[in-house]
Amino acid sequence: MDYNFKFPKDLYSEVRIEERYRIWLTIRNGKIENDGAYTEVGAMVRVFDGNMWYTATTNTLEDIQSQLDSLTKIATPDPDIYENEVVKAFEVNQDVIMNFDKESDLRNVPRSRWKEILDDYVEKCSDPEDKDVTFRECYIGGEHEKKHLITSKGTDVAWDMQSCYFGFNYGFTVDGVTSYGNYYAVKMTLPELIGLEEKVLEKKELYLDYAKNAKDIDPGEYECVLAPMVTAMFTHESFGHKSEADFMLTDKTLAKEWVIGKKVGSEKISICDDGQLLNHGYAPYDDEGTKACKTYLMKDGVLIGRLHDSKSAVTMGEQKTGNSRAQDYHKQPIVRMTNTYMEPGTDKFEDMIAGIKDGIYVRDVSNGTGNSTFVMNPTLCFRIRDGKVCEPVRVHMLTGNVFRALFDVDAVGDDYELFDTYSCGKNGQDLRVSAGGPSIRVKKLSIS
Repeated sequence: MDYNFKFPKDLYSEVRIEERYRIWLTIRNGKIENDGAYTEVGAMVRVFDGNMWYTATTNTLEDIQSQLDSLTKIATPDPDIYENEVVKAFEVNQDVIMNFDKESDLRNVPRSRWKEILDDYVEKCSDPEDKDVTFRECYIGGEHEKKHLITSKGTDVAWDMQSCYFGFNYGFTVDGVTSYGNYYAVKMTLPELIGLEEKVLEKKELYLDYAKNAKDIDPGEYECVLAPMVTAMFTHESFGHKSEADFMLTDKTLAKEWVIGKKVGSEKISICDDGQLLNHGYAPYDDEGTKACKTYLMKDGVLIGRLHDSKSAVTMGEQKTGNSRAQDYHKQPIVRMTNTYMEPGTDKFEDMIAGIKDGIYVRDVSNGTGNSTFVMNPTLCFRIRDGKVCEPVRVHMLTGNVFRALFDVDAVGDDYELFDTYSCGKNGQDLRVSAGGPSIRVKKLSIS
């Protein structure tokens, strides 16, 4: 759709139009529990007078001009608004990027096809005679979104993004204790979710064996090898959030610690954020219209970059990175990660564990947080004895000092993976992102 808005004089204005389609279906213990779909269309209108942003949202696109006019009446005109340092920093781009059309567009898939795929997984991955499994939940769904940003400076960019997800949750009761395991996948198109039965069953057996045989670990400090999924979580929580520059504007202590050019970790570590990658954090333009780019945050252990929106970049005298993102048109854009990952190294997994006499292999993790101290909750851990991965051990918490851990990484694997199974919460906004990395070896982490 073409738009011809009458933007007010002496004010910076923008309109962000979004269209979302969502579909979901859940079968729990053989019964359909959730089954729905909806389409939502709306827009955020913003006007800036150099001192304050004035905003409005609407679900009626025909009302956008009247919303602009209403905001104009309460803003203070500034003839020099386009000389404002933040406004000057806003890029002017014109582009249309549509990645999903016809058969690749999930909106064109009949609901019956989603149900058919889910029923097939339930049949192939459920065994009613398996008494070890007391809970089964299988779910599938997807989201397609289109964004269109138009500004008074002349930006007119539109792009689309979609993701399809599938998961299978199991509950196991062993000796009266219930535990859970799961397989979860996110892909860009629905056909990519077909044929994952072997992976689902492999993960189920792994979690079942863990439920039956894992023993509590003796708390203490251990040499640890983190699998790619765990490295991804560590990178996102412990380093990615520290690199979001809006935190630096209010946290002077962090700003002093996190100085560009400072060595903050092992020379084996390099960390990037790249919204250009067609993964879960894909954002070819951010919600200010800045074009995405690959941003090195750490290179060979040295801090060389941060994630910015226009305001933080201007305030700190650094370059914009295309990381101003909003959850949806109801929310204001803030500095957010996109696809954030630790780059692969050259070490082989076998070599990484070979020199460990007594350590822990952390294969999977459910969640984590990170600031100066990071905390992760592992779901699958194994003892490393004399250079071999051995019996499962139950680890409730993995903790460490971020700065010490970054320096304690003495091996970085070549087994890099980027995971599209992430979403990230910040300031009340939940946003799709990807996180990645290889296996890494850390000299010492606290286990409990």
